[in-house]
Amino acid sequence: MGKLIKNHWARLITLTAAAYQIAAALEGFFWPKVFFDFLTKTLDPAVKPIPALQIINLIFGIFIFAWEWPLGLIAGSSIHRSLEARLASFPLASLAAILLYQGTNPAIYYIVAMAVYFWAYSEGEIICAKPWTLPQRGRPGASKA
Repeated sequence: MGKLIKNHWARLITLTAAAYQIAAALEGFFWPKVFFDFLTKTLDPAVKPIPALQIINLIFGIFIFAWEWPLGLIAGSSIHRSLEARLASFPLASLAAILLYQGTNPAIYYIVAMAVYFWAYSEGEIICAKPWTLPQRGRPGASKA
C-alpha cells in the first residue's frame, strides 16, 4: 500500500472549505446573520447595513481557492509551496468564517486542514512546484554526475 500524502489530503479539505466559504458569503448577502448574535448584538453592524463580513469571507474564499487549486500565476511560486504561509493564514480565514452564521462549517474544515498541514509539516513533507505531483527521488545506485 502507498503512503498517505498529507498535504494533498489537506489541500482537498481546504478546497472544500474555500468553496463552502464562498457559498456562505454569497448566502450571507441575502440573509445576514452573525453566529454569536444569541450572546450579543454588538457584532450586527459587521453584516448589515454594510456587508463587511460577507465581503471579507468572499475575498478569503476566492483567494484560498485560487491558492490551493492553484491559479496559473500562483502555481510554482514560493507562496504556493509554503506550508508555513498556509499555517499562518488559515486561522484568519477560519476566524472570518466562524463569525458569519453561514460560515461555521468552513471554519471547522479550515481547522481540520490546519491540523493535517501541521502533521505534514512536522513529517517534513514539501509541496512541489507543479501542483498535484510527488517529489522526485533519485534512484538508488544512479550516478549524481
